[in-house]
Amino acid sequence: MNLPAMETGLLLAGILFILGLLSVLIRRNTLFMLMSVEIMLNAAGLAFIVAGARWGQPDGQVMFLFILAMAAAEVSVGLALILQIHHQLNTIDSDAANRMKG
Repeated sequence: MNLPAMETGLLLAGILFILGLLSVLIRRNTLFMLMSVEIMLNAAGLAFIVAGARWGQPDGQVMFLFILAMAAAEVSVGLALILQIHHQLNTIDSDAANRMKG
């Protein structure tokens, strides 16, 4: 079975996205959930780059730059929230943060 480059790239992007989604749904550790969201964002960026390369347009690379900027903002906010939750509850378990009051 010999797949062309576009189908291979999109298949890899789909597999990465599904792995990230399953990891977000299964894991309870907020740090692992944050890393899983990063995997999902990188999978979307890979799909944009593959599609842009297929049609010879730089649009996929431009969208990937936007995805990288969004991922950097998401990481900074996410890590700040994780540090705050760890400071208050001494755990980074998302179930413990779900039971917070106030």
